[in-house]
Formats: sequence, C-alpha cells, structure tokens
Amino acid sequence: MFNIHNVELDWGGRPLKLETGRIARQADGAVLATYGETTVLATVVAAKAPKPGVDFLPLTVNYTEKYYAAGRIPGGYFKRERGPTEKDTLTSRLIDRPIRPLFAEGWRCDTQVIVTVLSHDQENDPDIVAMIAASAALTLSGAPFMGPIGAARVGFSNGEYVLNPTLDEMKESKLDLVVAGTQDAVLMVESEAQELSEEIMLGAVMFGHRHFQPVINAIIQLAEKAAKEPREFAMPETAVLEKEMLGVIEQDLRKAYAIPAKHERQNAVAAAKEKVMAHFFPDGTDNPDRPMTQIAAVFKELEAKIVRWNILDTQKRIDGRDLVTVRPIVVEAGFLPRTHGSALFTRGETQAIVVATLGTSEDEQFVDALQGTYKEAFLLHYNFPPFSVGETGRIGAPGRREIGHGKLAWRAIRPMLPPKEEFPYTIRVVSEITESNGSSSMATVCGTSLALMDAGVPLKRPTAGIAMGLILEGPRYAVLSDILGDEDHLGDMDFKVAGTSEGVTALQMDIKIAGITEEIMKVALNQAKGGRMHILGEMSKALDHARAELGEYAPRIETFKIPTDKIREVIGTGGKVIREIVEKTGAKINIEDDGTVKVASANGEQIKAAINWIKSIASEPEVGHIYEGTVVKVMDFGAFVNFFGARDGLVHISQLAPRRVQKTSDVVKEGDKVKVKLLGFDERGKTRLSMKVVDQETGEDLEAKQKAEGEQQPEAAAGGAE
Repeated sequence: MFNIHNVELDWGGRPLKLETGRIARQADGAVLATYGETTVLATVVAAKAPKPGVDFLPLTVNYTEKYYAAGRIPGGYFKRERGPTEKDTLTSRLIDRPIRPLFAEGWRCDTQVIVTVLSHDQENDPDIVAMIAASAALTLSGAPFMGPIGAARVGFSNGEYVLNPTLDEMKESKLDLVVAGTQDAVLMVESEAQELSEEIMLGAVMFGHRHFQPVINAIIQLAEKAAKEPREFAMPETAVLEKEMLGVIEQDLRKAYAIPAKHERQNAVAAAKEKVMAHFFPDGTDNPDRPMTQIAAVFKELEAKIVRWNILDTQKRIDGRDLVTVRPIVVEAGFLPRTHGSALFTRGETQAIVVATLGTSEDEQFVDALQGTYKEAFLLHYNFPPFSVGETGRIGAPGRREIGHGKLAWRAIRPMLPPKEEFPYTIRVVSEITESNGSSSMATVCGTSLALMDAGVPLKRPTAGIAMGLILEGPRYAVLSDILGDEDHLGDMDFKVAGTSEGVTALQMDIKIAGITEEIMKVALNQAKGGRMHILGEMSKALDHARAELGEYAPRIETFKIPTDKIREVIGTGGKVIREIVEKTGAKINIEDDGTVKVASANGEQIKAAINWIKSIASEPEVGHIYEGTVVKVMDFGAFVNFFGARDGLVHISQLAPRRVQKTSDVVKEGDKVKVKLLGFDERGKTRLSMKVVDQETGEDLEAKQKAEGEQQPEAAAGGAE
C-alpha cells in the first residue's frame, strides 16, 4: 500500500531522518522530517496552470505549531489553535526567504508550502527541521525549484561554534544564527548576537554553510529515489522584446533614474511605462502574443538593468551618492512631551517616531508556546502605515512584514538591555514609520536606542543599524551602504547589520539571486561597520547615554523582600488586603513567590505609603526607633498615632511634651504629622510611644543626645585637672 522511501544521517550528534511516501500522498511533494524527537510534516502543492494576469511568483508558505506536539492544550478561552502566532509568522518568513529566489524565472503557478509541527522534544527548535523538510518536499514535487537548500542554527559558546545547539544550550550561547543556502552559496541569514565581531559573525555563517552540506546530499539521495518528473515549463524568451523596448525608452529611464527625489523619480518612471504601453498597445487592447503582463515584466527587468549598469559603470547611485556614503541624519530625543521616552529619527527620506513606555510586571506579555507559557518583559512593535510611502491602503492587523521588521529590531536591542534584577520594568517600544525610502527597520533600531535612553533605561551602549545592498553582474559587483527603496527592489541583496561600537547584535541577509560568496559578505560586513560607526556618531549629538532620571511620567519601582510566611497576610483572604492597599495608596503592587515585593507609581508618596503599609503587616516595629506618624484620635489621657503602616500606638499625655501638659488638644490635634519614639509594649501588648524624647523639627533622639553629652562631661573634667 505504501511506497516508502527514507534517508537518515547523524547530524550534529543527533539523528536526522527524511521520509516520503507514507503521509500526504496526494500532495505534489510531502516529507516527514524528524530530528531527535522533533517531527514536522512539509507538503507542497503547485497549481496545474498559471493564474491569468499574474506577473509575480505566487508562493505562499504557512508554518504551524500544533500544541499536541508538546503534549499541551492551548491556553485561553478557545482550546484550539487559532490564527498564526508570532513564532508561526517568523518561521514562515524564515522558510520563504531562501526558497523564493530558487524558483525558475517566469514560474507563475500558485505554489503553497505547508509545514506542520507534529512532535516537539523540548530540545530541538522545529524551525530548522521545518526549513529542511520544506526544501526536501519542493525537491520531490516536480516544480521548477533550483534547490535543494540546507539550513542550520549556529551558536557560539566558550570561543567555539556550536552546530544546532539545543534549547538549553542556547541559554549560554552568545549567538543565535540561522543560515540557509545551496551547495555553492549562502542565501539567507537571521541572527542575534552579544556584540560579536564581524569576523566571528562571518565565521559563523560559513561554519553553518559547511555543516549543512550533508543535509543537502541527503535530500538529493531521497530525490533520486522518489522525486516526481519535472513539470514541463518553458522559460519565457524576452531578448527580442527587451531590445525593442530599449529602443523606445532607454533614455527616458536613464533620465528618470538620475532624479534624486523619490516621488519625482517615480512619476518619471511611470511616464516611461505609459510610453511603452502606448507603443505596444496603440489601441489600448491586450495582445495574446505579447500580453500586458509580459510587457510589464520586461519593463521591470529593464528598469533593474539600467539602474545596475549605471551603478557599476559610474560607481554613483540613484541619488548621486557614492557607494559608501550614508544619507543625511537628523535626530531629536525627547520629541514628545508626555511619553516616558521618545525619539524622532530621520535618515534621508526614511523617518521613524519611536516611543518607549515603562510598565510593571503586570504589563508583561504572556506567550503560550510549545515550550510552555512564559512572560516577556521587552516588547517592540513596528507599524508601517500606507502614508509613509505616499499611498492609500487598508489599515488592519500587522502583517508578516511588520512582525518580521519588529522582531529584527527587537533582536538588535535586546542584548543591550539591563538585567531584570537591576531594572525591574516591563518595556514596550512602538515604532511608527512616517516616511519610508529604504530600511525603516534599521531606522527603528536607531530610534529605539534613543527612545530608551531618553526614558532613562540604562542601555549598555547605544545601538544603530544600517542596510546594505548589492549589484552583481558576472565578475563585477558593488556593495551599497544605506540603500534606497529602489536599490532594494532592483538590487540583489538586502543585508542589514545592527550593533554597537563594540560589535554586532543582529544580522539579517536576504538574497534575490542564487547566493553570494564569502568574499562579498566580508566586504559588506566591513562596509556596514563603517556606516554603523558614522550613524552612532550622529546619534550621539542628540543623546549618547541614558538620562540619569526616569521620565517625569514614568512609574518608579521600589523593590524589597518580606518573609515568605508573611505573603499570605499581605495578600489577605481573596486578595482583600492587597486590593485595599492598592486602592488607598494608588500604587501598583506585585508580590512574587520568593517574597520579592515590587511597588510602582509615578508618585513617590504613593510608593512610600504602600511600602510602609506592607512592612507594617510583614514585619514588627523596633523598640527604640523613631517613626513619623499621623495623629488619628485625641483623648483626654493622650493621643493615638498611626506610625507604622496600619499600626497605631498611644502617646500618653505625659509623653506629649517635655513640659507638663494640661490638655492633649493643647499640643496636638487630629491629622497632625508628628515624630514618635517606640518605647515598648505594656503588659497587655499595647504600643507605647513618646513625642517628648524626639525633636519634632529634626527628628533627633533627645534621650540619646542627653546620654551622649553626659558621658562626655567626666572626660572634660579629667582634662581640666591635668
């Protein structure tokens, strides 16, 4: 019944098994991949015919983690998987980016890759297994996929690279790098690093590339046994059409791409395209032999070639810059008056308003993942409204691009955050892209660093980012610093590097061709370092370190500990006591299982009141100590003073003042702030306080002062006798 084929190899100290022929046999390609005890199923289906009018590759990748894979039931009200999680979205992008450039030029059939996590061993992250399974399924499917690709995760611990570190090993690693590519070249890199050098980062990429070669060989072995016949697919021949079009609008396009301003340039390009359409379709009707979609595709290819030829021939860019110059930068910190921290970062025609908000542990994000539910205290959200590129568009939930760009900036900044023990705040950053013409994600990195420092977050060092591009034609190439949007669309590479003055914290690379060499990556990394240092210098003109104080409207958090056996008393039955403290003081309170108490408020008096209240429950006042209190009741025989949280004590009329007091009301009245010394407790356990032994102005202990003066008098007399 089943015609099962499989290959198996030892990879990174664990078995990797690829199997086909048993599951999902109606798909064009289906592979069950198991690494350790993590298992994923990847399927590929391609439509039999292209969609009419489509002039792009209609590829969709969907990665889904099933909670049953880890023996868990989803959290929340609905006990089933719903929309894609952030991890699902990011892994879908991780799979899509290296496979997309390997489809044959002109392939227009709907192609869908679905990857499902079926089992998770809590050791091996499913993302690498998913990339390998998708590559194998595509290789078997018969679609014109010029793979296979391999992928690997690289860690860096104790000065050595680690292949596919486990989830536990990743906690000690200074690097989390995912690399994918073919036998000959690297196609995609995604990473987070603890300020590592460019040399170490490049070494990690090449280490991963070398070590996933056995996986590529295994996929080829499986394909030799089970691959379907290649789909019939004729590559479109456009040389004659391109030559004719070049004669019509070559000079128009060259003039258009000599215009530095983005919108003026776009208008000139649009006019050139209208000229082409009028030439090929004079009556405005489509031609079956030369359809409009084909003309539009050739026009786009011609655009790219003209831009690329100009850059390679002249070493000058669209906006007149040389290859390494960064566009003008304008930075404003403290841009918004009422936020906790803010920055306006503008680089050329790319601009971001970035806002930092500080919160308490109550604001932490709960994340329901295969590894279990955990809390995240650093959040970074990226928004890309259509007006930022001068367009109209739908406003809705963040898409894959927004989630991916936000995560890249998150990775770049996270290594620079202070430890939670030193800075116990939940941090949320929002980047609002208000203009975009090249690398808004790197503008987000720069703006986030500035906004956090403006909020008083003690970053280890400022962080900046820069996007690099590539033009590659045969043996000739040019690496471009701080690319424009058009250079991104028409070029061969989007290479983003973020870091500090000390090293790299995040690196992301996407290639639109069949891969690049180690030499080109080395040039790009070194050129990016120079650009990053320049940007850090410009940022430092506005703010080069965290402000000494938190923002005026940011909450203050005070942390202290109480005995664990007192936690129940502070919380009270059903939370009654702690709710009362919060309601009456206005402070936010969080108590952890180890007795750590965090009290937060923007008002220092509220914090002080809450702390005193909690301490009055969790601890006892000390005899002989002086406390500040409030008179709550006046009686003939004395005054009751609230002096230790909710605790009251009696100041007898004889202890109100050094002189004889006739009436209590002659000295104090309800609501007065007074300073009292705890004398002790009577035989019934009632608290005895004194005001007369305390200087009501300074809070000085008069008894202790008199005693000290009395001890000094004999010494003075002895000195006089000599």
